[in-house]
Amino acid sequence: MDTSEQRIKIALQKSGRLTDHSLDLLARCGLKFTQSKDQLFCYGENMPVDLLLVRDDDIPGLVSEDVCDLGIAGLNVIHEKRLALHQNGSTALFDQIYALDFGHCRLAIAAPEEADYGGPKSLQNTRIATSYVAILEDFLQREGVDADIVYLSGAVEIAPRLGRADFICDLVSSGSTLAANHLREVQTVMKSEAVIIQTREPLSEVKQEWVNRILQRLDGVLQARESKYVMLHAPRSALAEIVALLPGAESPTIIPLDGDNDKVAVHAVCRESDFWETLENLKSAGASSLLVLPVEKMLL
Repeated sequence: MDTSEQRIKIALQKSGRLTDHSLDLLARCGLKFTQSKDQLFCYGENMPVDLLLVRDDDIPGLVSEDVCDLGIAGLNVIHEKRLALHQNGSTALFDQIYALDFGHCRLAIAAPEEADYGGPKSLQNTRIATSYVAILEDFLQREGVDADIVYLSGAVEIAPRLGRADFICDLVSSGSTLAANHLREVQTVMKSEAVIIQTREPLSEVKQEWVNRILQRLDGVLQARESKYVMLHAPRSALAEIVALLPGAESPTIIPLDGDNDKVAVHAVCRESDFWETLENLKSAGASSLLVLPVEKMLL
């Protein structure tokens, strides 16, 4: 049965650094969808899954209020909402259930290039501009620092030049935006990546089965992304050394070579993103006919 009550609703960032990655990841899990004309809704054609494309800071609230069953957002957004609710005497009615290993960044304190910084105590009696008021307030309390927090919804990095703040607290990825505004990163407040959250309201048996299936497929997609299928020929005398060089290989397949008693073929799934040095080491150990193929899907 595929009624609207049995369809899983997932809240995603409408536009931003996580959008394309999130949609691509769900597509790799087998989801085919049709996007509405207003580009705010995606209907799952082959799975009972619908996507709501919204502002990223609305995602925790939609899941907490059980409007959506799942949400994909940055850990920084999730943590900000959780702390803000706690500070207002409320509870975030969602749980983080999966880390997606993309969208890596950090929430950091940045200072003008010429400013001195000797640790959190340097923030005492200063003004700090940020969009993450709850996280920054929590950080300052834990460090025993009294500072004025200046809320800005965007363009936080220009606050010192405008005289609005002495420091900023903002997301940092490459650091190029800070450098362009003559700022330098001086303190990491928290690290972030994309995560999945789920409502605390119990799901129907059908919905929970589909959620479990999606998470299983995510496991396969993410593991395949980090894996390579390696095939090579190895001298029997060097087999133990060559197998030991295969990163993350679990019980490689050893196949006798027809007409050659001195060599075997070795097939293995290895987990390593940069394989050149491994290939060079394998060749030095006596391996030949090396072939490395990408892995598209895995189900363990």
